[in-house]
Amino acid sequence: MSEAQLYADLAALGIAWNALEHEAVFTVEESEAIHAALPGAHTKNLFLKNADGTFWLVTVDHAKRMDLKALAGAVGAKKFSFGKAEDMERLLGVTPGAVTPLAAINDAGGAVRVVIDADLVDAAKVHVHPLRNTATIGLSGGDLLRALAGWNHAPIVSGIPERP
Repeated sequence: MSEAQLYADLAALGIAWNALEHEAVFTVEESEAIHAALPGAHTKNLFLKNADGTFWLVTVDHAKRMDLKALAGAVGAKKFSFGKAEDMERLLGVTPGAVTPLAAINDAGGAVRVVIDADLVDAAKVHVHPLRNTATIGLSGGDLLRALAGWNHAPIVSGIPERP
């Protein structure tokens, strides 16, 4: 699905957002200037694969240092490893660096399980990429959950275990 279709779908769901165009960013560190320009929660997203072959998209607050082993247990998975770029492109239609929970719109078959950090749910603004890493959009945590549910990807909302 195109970015224009994503925006049209968000509008059809009655979801408001604001957007900022910027240079491509691939890491949390590269996005620090964006954080200053857009108040609110900022995210990092991981595309993971479970030991049983299930794919997962995990969205957390950008500052968290996740414990992947503990996360697997917290969401009822076995052992996580990082998913391959070609699987990400095939299932979510995005490339590394542009991973976003909004890419669930492209997973009509429901092959990817979505996990959202519980700390993001009540945020007034959650900032994510709109299918590309040269823009960031902000929407409320509640609206993010509503969009995912509208795309048949009701997320698992979980506390995210952190490394010590």
